[in-house]
Amino acid sequence: MESNSNPKPVYTADDLAEAGWSAERDLGFPGEFPFTRGIQPTMYRGRLWTMRQYAGMGDAEESNRRYKFLLAQGTAGLSVAFDLPTQIGYDSDDPIAAGEVGKVGVAIDSIEDMERLFDGIPLDRISTSMTINATASILLALYVAVARRAGAEVKKLSGTIQNDILKEYIARGTWIYPVRHAMRIVTDVFAWAGENVPEWNTISISGYHMREAGSTGAQEVAFTLANGMSYVQAAIDAGLDVDRFAPRLSFFFNAHNDFLEEIAKFRAARRIWAGIMRERFGAKNPRSWMLRFHTQTAGSTLTAQQPENNIVRTAIQAMAAVLGGTQSLHTNGYDEALALPTEEAARIALRTQQIIACESGVVNTVDPVAGSYCIESLTARIEQEVNRYLERIAAMGGMIAAIERGWVQREIQNAAYEYQRAVDAGETTVVGVNRFRREDEPGVPTVRIDEALERRQVERVRVLRAARDAGPWRSSLDRVREHARTGANLMPAILEAVECRATVGEIASTLRQAFGEYQETVTV
Repeated sequence: MESNSNPKPVYTADDLAEAGWSAERDLGFPGEFPFTRGIQPTMYRGRLWTMRQYAGMGDAEESNRRYKFLLAQGTAGLSVAFDLPTQIGYDSDDPIAAGEVGKVGVAIDSIEDMERLFDGIPLDRISTSMTINATASILLALYVAVARRAGAEVKKLSGTIQNDILKEYIARGTWIYPVRHAMRIVTDVFAWAGENVPEWNTISISGYHMREAGSTGAQEVAFTLANGMSYVQAAIDAGLDVDRFAPRLSFFFNAHNDFLEEIAKFRAARRIWAGIMRERFGAKNPRSWMLRFHTQTAGSTLTAQQPENNIVRTAIQAMAAVLGGTQSLHTNGYDEALALPTEEAARIALRTQQIIACESGVVNTVDPVAGSYCIESLTARIEQEVNRYLERIAAMGGMIAAIERGWVQREIQNAAYEYQRAVDAGETTVVGVNRFRREDEPGVPTVRIDEALERRQVERVRVLRAARDAGPWRSSLDRVREHARTGANLMPAILEAVECRATVGEIASTLRQAFGEYQETVTV
């Protein structure tokens, strides 16, 4: 896809002077404020980024097999994709879940499912990322409960739950509760995890899905950082010390096709966040100033036409993420515009990262693009554009108010429309789609989820309900309800409930009864 960033044909020192750029103030050294050049002094010379491959293959057994395959191929961390019913708090036997069980990720209903998912995988020695939001507190509790059953030391568990509910209201749609109740659950996780799983990243503040919905790069950064500011303020308002929880905040960005702009985008995001945390929120710990982020290559750029072209797209995007200083990276399979990735596609995606790390040479020098007239000018331009958005959001009363008014959603919708109009008009090229097409499109093998999987998963839930001890189960859900009503931290009650074999859907239903459900209202 051609760039929409309108770069200049040639950049010189005059462009930096025009932007008011200062090497001392805006660039600095790696590992030092404002972290433009990366959050660690040695970056990848000291440690490579974590190579994750996002996967969820229907049920727990199939997903466990894929995770073991990926670990054998050299991944350094797991990344779990959950099916839609799990994401929105319905069990596999709920009528609402019919036809969706295991389709876009793994179905997890109970502690037994979670045990099957991680069978044979040492949870205290592997880092696990879970893409889950509305039910993030329940899935974290399940993970901790399974670790306890396995005898792992809970305080040594490391990983991330996405737990970013605001972007669900903006771009993705897997919400359950009204915004302010959902924010309370997020801060409860912050507080509980800080004491009980101190190595766990309690949130992954995500621009990825907004970019997938059609935002520009500057919008992605602006809306993500604005969401981050909302979480920080909510946690402070809940009585948490900023320097206790802020070092465990993490971010999740999209690596899109405009190679130079994407590198600059990541650098600008780090610089802006460092200033926000130090100046606006008064954080004293340098780790609170650091924007640590995971990156995934852009699923929306993958094409069903000539899918092998996606290997090249993904490689370019992954290189931008590495040059931009990512802490972990997922590379998409070339066949993901058609179905869940095959093992071959997942292997090629992982090998893409390994080739960048081992053969390209870019890891041998910290921030090799620093001082480039072009990169530094683009970084400054994105920073200015992001700050203009942040000022507009502040004038509306903050990000929650802007979301409730539908303003953020409309901004993304307008950007998506303009991009698609340019593609349809031939102003923006998509290779193999609106240019360089071929008449014959040979098929590629794709993954097919066994239709019998849903029936097996439904039966598992029914067997669980018949076999569990009803007394402790009922009491544990009563405790969840009581904590929701009184304002006590929800996590101890949720952990007790999953250990008493309450299901994801039952716990979510209990909270629905206490909090109600969110109703989308986007004004025109």
